[in-house]
Amino acid sequence: MRLLDLFCGAGGAAMGYHRAGFEVVGVDLNPQPHFPFEFIQSDVLALEPAFVASFDAIHASPPCQAYTGMQRINTRAPKRDHPKLVEPVREKLIASGALYVIENVPGAPLIDPITLCGSMFGLGVRRHRLFECNFMVMVPQCRHAQSARPIAVYGDHPQQPGDKTYRVNRARTLAEGQEAMGIDWMPWRPLTQAIPPAMTEFIGKQLRTHLEAERLAA
Repeated sequence: MRLLDLFCGAGGAAMGYHRAGFEVVGVDLNPQPHFPFEFIQSDVLALEPAFVASFDAIHASPPCQAYTGMQRINTRAPKRDHPKLVEPVREKLIASGALYVIENVPGAPLIDPITLCGSMFGLGVRRHRLFECNFMVMVPQCRHAQSARPIAVYGDHPQQPGDKTYRVNRARTLAEGQEAMGIDWMPWRPLTQAIPPAMTEFIGKQLRTHLEAERLAA
């Protein structure tokens, strides 16, 4: 089964779907030299509808900067007009007729999303992400109480000597950040933006079940 990964970045989400058994094609406006599968550089909203509809399923991770809490909290940062793409992307996915997943941060205007956390999958990050799915997905509980103190994987670089910016254990090296995220092929900067593959592998296995049921019914 083929899955189209829109706004694919360096392939965190794509790797999870690959592990769930999908052939993945990624699309992003920017070059993605670390993307581990077939890649097309293109404006997502300019893709031909027939091309989008040719896939069995679609995942999309529109830019999150317009919705993130840091955008509202950091009053010192210059205000920027970040694009709000969730709605136009949703329209494109609905028009394709495919099963789809839209991922974004808490605060994004997703419809009845599920919330996944790194602690659900034994990861070292408590990275919450929302997923809008047009099919049913069963969701485990967060395990914050049972997990070790989380490791922060964001910022311009791993923790430097004397850096006390965060109240959690911040990754001290790239290797530590990669281990916390369950990702071993990305450099630091894309790693800070990535979706842990465990999340989309979890969704992808249920997505395959739905697609296989559709094929049997047909």
